Amino acid sequence: PVGTLFLRLIKMVIVPLVFASLLVGIASLGDLRKLGRIGGKTLGVYMLTTAAAVTIGLLCAQVIRPGDAIGDADKAALEAQFKSAAGAKASNAADAPSTIENILNIVPNNPIASLASGDMLQVIFFALILGIALTMIGGKKAEVVTTFFDCIQEAMVVTIHVVMKLAPYGVAALVADVIGSSGLSVLLALLVYALTVIVGLLLHALLIYGGLIRIVAKVKLAKFLSAIRPAQLIAFSTSSSSATLPVSMECAEENLGVSNSVSSFVLPLGSTVNMDGTALYQGVAAMFIAQVFVPGGLDMTDQLTIVLTATLASVGAAGVPGAGMVTLAMVLTAVG
Repeated sequence: PVGTLFLRLIKMVIVPLVFASLLVGIASLGDLRKLGRIGGKTLGVYMLTTAAAVTIGLLCAQVIRPGDAIGDADKAALEAQFKSAAGAKASNAADAPSTIENILNIVPNNPIASLASGDMLQVIFFALILGIALTMIGGKKAEVVTTFFDCIQEAMVVTIHVVMKLAPYGVAALVADVIGSSGLSVLLALLVYALTVIVGLLLHALLIYGGLIRIVAKVKLAKFLSAIRPAQLIAFSTSSSSATLPVSMECAEENLGVSNSVSSFVLPLGSTVNMDGTALYQGVAAMFIAQVFVPGGLDMTDQLTIVLTATLASVGAAGVPGAGMVTLAMVLTAVG
């Protein structure tokens, strides 16, 4: 219950913080052309880094070859055990919304319902439209609304400071729960596969993110990693982009000096669209499964299909229940 309480307290802040921050950030931009420039650059970087993540995952799986660690008898047992479950997951993937439907679903039928259910892409879209409308109205009327939501944003930041005092206990409880209920044998069984994913994530973090931080942002990697440490602590213990979002925004603004107008747009969008870790693990998983079950593995065309499908699937993942497993099934279905 300690870990669950900690997680619920963080999630409690997400919707009001994102909505208020984004609305205030957009309304304070003034020039709407600036929003277009930020949006174009943001989405461009997200697509490129996601494609790079899948490619790194595929390369790591080819070099380390985790699928070869499983013997023929175990392969036959696995196939017999999971054949029906695999069919169910494939049908779930087939029922998942198409890319066009995911794009249309960004526009909410009822923004109040979107806020209540915590549908982040719809919340972001509504805050974006309302912020633009306030910019166009201008004057004292717009200022009253902007000031109100600015106060809401500040109150949410203070709430985060209070909640983060529980972080050491909450994180310890969450980790203890996983090991206590699953046992160490579960962690050891897929050690080679897990190490392949970890190697890929480290390479992506150091080469792709490290390069962007050093060359584009001109910030030392060690300084950057130190600044985002609180957000990483929450990320590792919850495995949730959304749960980490309030702390990520605080780290960006207070520790790295990112303006509120930029962080309130880029980070909420990134938490739902820029799923590089998920995309990388799907690349490794696809190669791992192919090494176990497909004689000769996957050819170059199949691997390019994985890169494209995993990149697009990670963008639409937010609108799909059980995002990681369903998008993985979509990727596997795409390559047969």
